[in-house]
Amino acid sequence: MLVVLLILIIVIVLSSIRQIDQYERGILFRFGKFDKVLNPGWHIVLPVVNSYRKVDIRTKAVDVPEQDAITKDNVSIRINAVIYYKVFDASKAILEVENFYYAVSQLAQTTMRNAVGSVSLDELLSEREKISTEICKIIDAATDPWGIKVENVELKDVALPEEMQRVIAKIAEAEREKQAVITKSVGEVEAAENLAKAASIMSNSEGALHLRTLSTINDVSSDQSNTIIFALPIEVLRALEKKSK
Repeated sequence: MLVVLLILIIVIVLSSIRQIDQYERGILFRFGKFDKVLNPGWHIVLPVVNSYRKVDIRTKAVDVPEQDAITKDNVSIRINAVIYYKVFDASKAILEVENFYYAVSQLAQTTMRNAVGSVSLDELLSEREKISTEICKIIDAATDPWGIKVENVELKDVALPEEMQRVIAKIAEAEREKQAVITKSVGEVEAAENLAKAASIMSNSEGALHLRTLSTINDVSSDQSNTIIFALPIEVLRALEKKSK
């Protein structure tokens, strides 16, 4: 009888051994009440008397489903994101919220829609990193009582309606045409200023225009098919006028 009892005790003990891996923590309940947090290793969890729950404390990457949202300037968009978080207090993650996986996902969805609704479309497209940081701060503050640390939130994609894409494309094209016209006009102004300076210098230097004329004739004469029309510099006429006087 003693041998049977001893074997029974051994069987109960062996069946009560529970292993907690390095990346996990165990939450031990005794008679339904929270008792302690189990660290990695082997632990005895007696049946009937004790029960336990494992909690994975590694960083989790959760895809936030695509959401319909309206920006501050009343533009309908679809947006999705990914959230990175980890459990820093396993006991709170079990005791303070029923299902922290589901709770964090739902909180991220509502926070993302609210954040998008507070900014315009231009701000959303140009300041995505700043908006992601704000969403991260809001979710982190809300999940802190659950023993969860939100490490990062990244907005993955912002999908615009087709008609809005066409409008943005037209705006971008108009902006490029505007810059092209401005660049061309600036070039023309600079060219005109340089030509005016060159004309002023040449008009104040005797023989400069004549040398320029000879240089032009030399360039034209390189092609035998060209007909050269010799232009008489005005300095020559002025010189003849002076001699006649």
